[in-house]
Order: sequence, then C-alpha cells, then structure tokens
Amino acid sequence: MKDLIVVRGGGDLATGTIYKLKKSGFPVLILEVEKPSAIRRNVAFCEAVCQGTQTVEDMTCYLAESLEQAVRYLHEGKLTVLADPMGESIPKLKPLAVVDGILAKKNLGTNRDMAPITVALGPGFTAGEDVDAVIETKRGHNLGRVLWKGCAAPNTGIPGIIGGYGKERVIHCPAKGILRNVKRITDTVSKGEIIAVVETDNGAVPVEATLDGILRGLIRDCYPVNAGFKMADIDPRADEYDNCFTISDKARCIAGGVLEAILQRKGELGL
Repeated sequence: MKDLIVVRGGGDLATGTIYKLKKSGFPVLILEVEKPSAIRRNVAFCEAVCQGTQTVEDMTCYLAESLEQAVRYLHEGKLTVLADPMGESIPKLKPLAVVDGILAKKNLGTNRDMAPITVALGPGFTAGEDVDAVIETKRGHNLGRVLWKGCAAPNTGIPGIIGGYGKERVIHCPAKGILRNVKRITDTVSKGEIIAVVETDNGAVPVEATLDGILRGLIRDCYPVNAGFKMADIDPRADEYDNCFTISDKARCIAGGVLEAILQRKGELGL
C-alpha cells in the first residue's frame, strides 16, 4: 500500500503520532501486544485490542483479527490495529515508514531494514544507526525535536511537573498480583483514598491516591501486575476533566516531530 506507515505501539503518546499521521493523509497500521498496558486508556488506540474499536477525539481505530483483514481495513481507509508485537507482518506489508512508539526506553527490535524510513520515540535508540531519526520525548526546550544523529535524553524516571506535582502524580503497584480497580478514569479522588487493590497470594493490598485530583489514567481491571509497575496517573488540576479525553500537549508535540522527520526523509529519498 502506497505511503503506508506502521507504528509499533498504540499507547497515549504513540496515539498522538498516529492521529497526526492519519489526519495528514497517511494510511496507518498499529502493531500492538495482545494485552496492552496503557494507563491513559481513554486516549490510547491500543484499547481497540481489548474492545474491538477505540475512538480518540474524532478518530476510530478498528481491530483486525488477521493480516488479511488488516489490509482490507486499510484499503477501506480505516485506522487499524493488529496484535503483532514482534512486527512479523512488516516485511509482508513493505511500508514506507516504521515508527517505534513503544516507549520501552530500549530498542525491542526496530531496525533500519524494516522500511525506507524509520523513526523512534525517546531513549534507547541511536539516530543514524538503529533508526534514521529519533524524536525527543523529554519535556523541556527540545521536546519534539528531530535528531538525525545521537540519542534522546536518557530516561530520568521522574514525570514532568503538572500543577506543581511530578513523581507524586504517578502511582506504581505496591505488590505482584491481579489488579482490581475500585475507581474509574475521570473519578475525582482524594489523597489516601483507595483507587484499587492488588490481589496477591497473601491477600489484597490497597492502592491509595497519592494526591487530590482527577484520575486521568488507570490500567485495565484484572491486569496482572508486578511490584513497581506503573498503574495510575492523577492530574492535580481538578478543573481539567476534559483532559481525560483529549490527546496531550506532549503527545501532539512529539507527533509534529515524527511528521517532520517522515516528510523530510521522504523528500530526500524522492519517494
């Protein structure tokens, strides 16, 4: 398919890129794992793997059960997701570009042989070696910048500041087990309030809100988690309810960098 772009990963940051590319006229296929672990599920196209479809803002993504069905959906103009974590379908599809939006902070197999144009989001890749271009994902002056040489800033493990809070707004699992959600995304929570419990071999371990605010992200109910696993995100700005349903400024900024990189490289190659 002409100008097909394959995006590995469909979490909230990758969704910003997917949305931008699709709106810019590119056919887009998302490759995901069979059980996505997105936190901001309302704005993550990977949720279509679990639900069959997922609508983010004014765009709907459809789950394909096979590569053949994915190709049919793409020819129908549909944004499509396929469970293919290893990217086995890429050689068969021969896309114009492959974008690694997994954001694993390391390279899980993306390489320059996958397509004429390869782009990766964030740390774990070297531009000019692993991929053609790397997009900076760290908040600050260089967010969204296209890097043609070198690497993105290393992962600090410290979330960006929102409403005066950084690491406090992200919640990690206290134990290994099965997550049982008590609250839902969009719920207003208070510090110390139980938002979920983790069912372990030794009983239920409560997960408490770390601050007052809106529960902006929460891993899907019944998801198997490990201790330290990122599982929830609280926005301390109680009046920002609509943010639970819209692509973030960070995701949109990164998306602009991806589009720039693809168009620049496409022009250089005369494609």
